Amino acid sequence: MKLHLGKIAATAALVAGMGTAAIAQDYPYRDITTAVVWGAGGGTDSINRMIMAEMEPHLPVSINVINQTGGVAGSNGMVYVMNQPDDGYTLVGLSESNVTAAVQGGWDQRFDYWFPFIVGGSPDLISVPADSPYETLADLVDAAQAAPGTIPAAASGAGSIHHLNLLAIQNGADAEFLFVPYQGSAPGQEAAIAGEVALVVTSLAEQAPLIEGGQLRPLAMLTPESADIAGMTVPSAFDIYDGLDAHLPLSQAIGFAVHNSASDDVKEVLVAAFEAAMASDTVAEWAEANNYVLSGASGEEASAIFTRLESTFAYTLQELGATEVDPASLGIEAP
Repeated sequence: MKLHLGKIAATAALVAGMGTAAIAQDYPYRDITTAVVWGAGGGTDSINRMIMAEMEPHLPVSINVINQTGGVAGSNGMVYVMNQPDDGYTLVGLSESNVTAAVQGGWDQRFDYWFPFIVGGSPDLISVPADSPYETLADLVDAAQAAPGTIPAAASGAGSIHHLNLLAIQNGADAEFLFVPYQGSAPGQEAAIAGEVALVVTSLAEQAPLIEGGQLRPLAMLTPESADIAGMTVPSAFDIYDGLDAHLPLSQAIGFAVHNSASDDVKEVLVAAFEAAMASDTVAEWAEANNYVLSGASGEEASAIFTRLESTFAYTLQELGATEVDPASLGIEAP
């Protein structure tokens, strides 16, 4: 009996020692999981699967990407990751749209809960159906100024980045359109092609196949830079209307994040792998092929970008009467 008890004690000591050794190992010593808050095949999902594959060679473990969808503004996925340990083994794949989750009642945290990494995003542009009478952005704005609030425009749902960009061009060009919300970019683009609306504001990545297929005609980029697509140069709205820099650009910010409370060691490892991946030819080629502009911001730099987006989105939604929570009560300052 004594021998039996001795064996049990020895085994227990061995297991305890193994546990201590595991804890002492450098991060990461087991696989990482990235939970994307949006559905499979979407922009956030595609970017996360691409960047995680490029980060893997710079880590001693694999990164598994899953989808944890649902909730308000992707809140289900964020809450899921929030409830995991802040040890760096569960990341969240997210986008700029998630900054509205708190003011819409999806969760009770500011976006600075995260330590974010921004891969990039695709710039927004204004396009019209291929058979539209509006040949230029000036034609469209002149018509809107002549008949304010009568020209229907699609820009996804209220408070989306596309809607905010529509509001920005209205403010910058002193024109008023009739905003028609749709449940996503694809339905809004389909509405433009069908003639239900006169214009659509979505991203170049989303519009590219329709422009190349001759179904949409691009009028202007909502960025300081022009863009080349389908053998044509799409001019910058900044070159057409002075003062747009007071309202634009508002760009997508797609990437991933770890708990901000994670250790410095975890953050340093992830930053190093992320920067190495972002410097690769594969990422550059992917971005060019898919009409994305790369960022590479992480940590404080990325947080500053998300803080600006959070403020702009939150107070715009409040003005539209679409908030459940007062942004000021969360400590979100007005833009």
